[in-house]
Amino acid sequence: MPATTMVAKRIDIVSQSDVWAVTFTDENQVVGGDVNGNIRQWKVEDGQQQGRTMQTANSIWSIVTSKDGRWILSGEYGKVIVWDAATHEKLREFTEHNDTVLSVDISSDCTTIATTDYNTAQAFNTASGVRLFSPLTLHYGRGLKFSPDGSRFATASAHYGFRVHNTHDGAILFDSGPEDLGNRWPVTPLAWSTDGQQLFVAGWGKVTCYNVSESSSSQWSIHETSRASLASNGRFIACSAGSSVSLWDCMSHKQIGSIIKHAAEIISIALSPSGKYLACGLKGGKIAIHNLRDVLPLGYFYHLLPLLQVSDEALKSWTQDDPTKTEVLLSDEIMTASSPSHYLSANRALIRARSKRLALATEDAKESLRIQPSPIGYIAMAVALLGQGDREAALCTFDLAFHDCELRDNRYLLLLKSMLVFECGNQQEAITRVEHLAMRANNDNDDKATYLYTQVLGAMYIKEENYGRAVPLIERAINLAPKDLKCPSLETISLIFGWSFDGLGIVAQQRLCETLYAEERTAEALEVLLNMIKTSDEEIRGSKEAGDWIADFTKKCISTLEHVDHEVFRPVKRDDAITQDSTALSLSSLFVMRSRARAARGLWEDALQDAVEAVKADHSNPWGYEAKHVALHGAKRYDEAIDAFKAMLHAIEDSHDPAIRHLRRNYVFPSETVASIDSTVREILKSCPLVVIDVATGCLCDGPERTRIFKAGPMFKELVSSMTREVDSERILRVVESFFGYVMFSHAWQGNEPSFQDVNVVGSVWKLSDMPLNQKLRNFCQETRRLGYHWAWSDTCCIDKTTSSILNQSLTSMYKWYADSAATLVFLAGVVHPTKPGDLTHSLWMTRAWTLQELLSPRVILFYDSEWKPYLGDTSANHKESSEIMHELADAIKIPRGNIVVFSPDDLGVREKLRLASTRNATVEEDVAYSLIGIFQSDIRPHYGEGADALGHLLEEIVARSGEVTVLAWSGKSSSYNSCLPASVSVYRQTPYDPPPLEGEEMDNCVAVLRSRLPQKVAFSIYNQINSLPPARFATRRLHLPCIVFSVRRLGIQELRRGNEKLYRARVSGLGNVEFVTTDDLPLHEPQRFVFVHPWIPHIRGPSDGVAWVDNSEFDADTSSDSDSDEVASPSPLHAVPAPHVDNYTRALQMIARLGQPFNALLLVQQPNRHYRRIAVENEIVVSGLGTDITSKNIRATVLEIL
Repeated sequence: MPATTMVAKRIDIVSQSDVWAVTFTDENQVVGGDVNGNIRQWKVEDGQQQGRTMQTANSIWSIVTSKDGRWILSGEYGKVIVWDAATHEKLREFTEHNDTVLSVDISSDCTTIATTDYNTAQAFNTASGVRLFSPLTLHYGRGLKFSPDGSRFATASAHYGFRVHNTHDGAILFDSGPEDLGNRWPVTPLAWSTDGQQLFVAGWGKVTCYNVSESSSSQWSIHETSRASLASNGRFIACSAGSSVSLWDCMSHKQIGSIIKHAAEIISIALSPSGKYLACGLKGGKIAIHNLRDVLPLGYFYHLLPLLQVSDEALKSWTQDDPTKTEVLLSDEIMTASSPSHYLSANRALIRARSKRLALATEDAKESLRIQPSPIGYIAMAVALLGQGDREAALCTFDLAFHDCELRDNRYLLLLKSMLVFECGNQQEAITRVEHLAMRANNDNDDKATYLYTQVLGAMYIKEENYGRAVPLIERAINLAPKDLKCPSLETISLIFGWSFDGLGIVAQQRLCETLYAEERTAEALEVLLNMIKTSDEEIRGSKEAGDWIADFTKKCISTLEHVDHEVFRPVKRDDAITQDSTALSLSSLFVMRSRARAARGLWEDALQDAVEAVKADHSNPWGYEAKHVALHGAKRYDEAIDAFKAMLHAIEDSHDPAIRHLRRNYVFPSETVASIDSTVREILKSCPLVVIDVATGCLCDGPERTRIFKAGPMFKELVSSMTREVDSERILRVVESFFGYVMFSHAWQGNEPSFQDVNVVGSVWKLSDMPLNQKLRNFCQETRRLGYHWAWSDTCCIDKTTSSILNQSLTSMYKWYADSAATLVFLAGVVHPTKPGDLTHSLWMTRAWTLQELLSPRVILFYDSEWKPYLGDTSANHKESSEIMHELADAIKIPRGNIVVFSPDDLGVREKLRLASTRNATVEEDVAYSLIGIFQSDIRPHYGEGADALGHLLEEIVARSGEVTVLAWSGKSSSYNSCLPASVSVYRQTPYDPPPLEGEEMDNCVAVLRSRLPQKVAFSIYNQINSLPPARFATRRLHLPCIVFSVRRLGIQELRRGNEKLYRARVSGLGNVEFVTTDDLPLHEPQRFVFVHPWIPHIRGPSDGVAWVDNSEFDADTSSDSDSDEVASPSPLHAVPAPHVDNYTRALQMIARLGQPFNALLLVQQPNRHYRRIAVENEIVVSGLGTDITSKNIRATVLEIL
């Protein structure tokens, strides 16, 4: 390998930031896409920007231009954008990727786009946007490249090495197996040889050449051991590594020229079409442009054709039939060539012969033969002699070409000789010669040669105006045409003789139409006619004769078609109001019909061209605009489609035909659809988080910004464009819900997590510093993106905690946000990979207060270990459908699995919810209560700073709203909020005393005893006392507690225990002796201030099974004769009415029996203001109850006010 290095002569173009992708639109203009999402185009010679900057929301990772120079394609996160290369307008987006598009390419015929991201490769029809096959699996994708003919494409990935796929169906044609392609981006590791037989793959410090057809390979080391990128023009390869570029011959695989060195690292490289210019994107925001003609021999820049070598610039001018410019270019090349070239002289001889500068042409041909005798030199001399009228000398000179040709060129020279014979005036002899060549090729099954000879024969018959013979030849040539429609042999013929194989002239097409019509092939004649109008419009408009012929021929064909049912030119009824688009078929309607037929086959670009011609032919025909709308919609060019639809509506409204105007009522204007979408978006956003992360850009977005993004994107535009007849509200809802669907993050905070302000300062989560907690957030966003969602929410950075109103709204809405999310991702930071059953149960996440609602409320949840791998390796779409994971959770939190899978706050009782909360803790004291707002459907407003009162606030609201008193069943320390409430939620871990059910025979026995002791009047009196008690309620922190009160007669200390604990014994009316332990010092000399209360009134009233609820209704009793004046009171609206078959007396006795059961008593002490305060005790005070020794004297039902 040469050790020579050089600082190449270059032009530096300054970009505003690092250019990660670079390409050429033509020989003289370069395009770069940078890390900030800007795409700019510069002129090579002076570095001046051309046109406006193309802007996107994300970094540009890949960029390419179509071979015809019409389009620029850029790859970024989640999509590929197609830009108009001339106007820099955005034409289309392909949004099927869920990750960064690292590579994009377009086939040589511009019909197929292929893309890769980290995990998949995909291919799309350029016109329709339809994906050609299911995404191909990659693993750490590196690049993609079409073969020169576009029939195959190669993909490279870190895991699979490289593969060659069939463009049509994605089938693997070649598989290299694992290859070390490096692990850094951006990189372009693939390049093809011109013939598509060799694929060059850049690895770490090397290049490998694979002969795809022979499945063989060879490799060589490059100038630096680092990641490498490749660019090639088919003749040589530019290979960048580090800060330098080496150049390699595609055939010999040897290094050529000198190493091109830079001061900065090279990020991206590209070659101009001819290979003349090399562009290097450098770190630091520069693009260095090198003229490789300063480095390489000129032979590397010639376009290789059969018998010819010509520079790309000269070839372009030559094929555009500009002999003057071509001669100037060739003369410059001859003057600047380091050594004489027989090709250059022969080329100029042919051009001068075409310009009738025959003497100079002869001199050039002689010079070419003097430098080196060659077939092209003798051919150039023959063409010059023929131009001078010396046919015999021309033919004799041509024969000399056979002496200096390769054996494989013999048949091609015979074809060229036949064409020279034709040009000499011996047309029939020439045709006979070519027919003989075609027959031999056909017999040999040589389709390429058969295609070549058939094309030439067809052209000869057209020149002879023998269209009957020309038509079948043209049809056969179409069937034999190569996939890429390229035939270098025909290109050489065109350059030598000036024959065109691109299409027929107007007169020839007219004759062809007449021939087809005469053969009763009217539809085919119309196809030729319409194509002629499309391709020769300006020439036709300038010729009255051509215009008149078209009008007459159209009428003649229409008259014939009215009696024929053809799949393309078939009259179409529209709403039964008009037939055939108008009262008669017209040229415009013919284009409309063919446009519809092509659209039905998904040929959107062809359909669009016909629709444009239809509009051009008749601006007042609404169906031309309709066809245009259909084609544009199918091609996913929705903005233009909407404009076309609006134009159709205006054309209908402005029509002179009342029947057409009447059709306007069958359509909706786009603004109606937009209004419906706007309304749906507003409703959806009401249930969405206030701020989310756009995982594509990493930016924080509020509702208006999400709406803007939605309305700027293809989903919104497709909706508007698709709804032409009616507004489909259900479909709108589905699409809007899909777009605005968001993923919630659940995790245990680990310290200084990135905040709302942190992200806003840098602008994106992707731009946060490389710290572990920032990476945690980025990993969450990446996983959200991988799952196919646009939006992510994290409590770390999506709440502006400096604004109290936003913080409060977020805290009170959080349960619903999790419940309405598309998915919740749980990150178990301390759970190492690989995971095993039980790791989730013992994780820190299971101990945190906020994560309880984050477990229960989501419909879809996914658990990840510390390496972001699915818990237990479960890759299903929803871990709530995993029996193993749900069984583990159900065992851990002790509620039914079904309540975890599908949770509703109404599914669990108050006490059960408090038990679940009691096992969890929070760093901030208030969060113990605020994290339960959603689970309890609470309306409390968070107020950080209230400390332990937050729990009291929540419990107060629970009691006030539901009358639920089970929150009072605890032992431990009292809250400063109210003495009946606990200081900590942890007390609810205790299982409160629950008396055994009193039912069946036991209940009957109790009732029998009570019936013998309590007359009806006494029983009804006790019953009515209890039944008339109101629900418990709070007011200004005071608990109004309905209860049965038992007075203390005597109080004493039985035992002093550890610490300040004392065992007290109280003598209680009706209950006897009751012992309890407390740390409080109680006034023993004032026992009358103390009372024990039975607050469990709902239990005393009994179960509501099998009864109806009533509201202010009369009690329908079956009473005995003496109970009229002692009716049992109508139950409170909150109380259940027992079944009517139980008489009131029995019902009252059943209640009294439950009153006599053991119960968990509360000890209260009366305050000077006659209010009460609860005495906190160390353990529940369970008393034996009254049993059946109950009288009206020892039952006092009342409401106490407790501080």
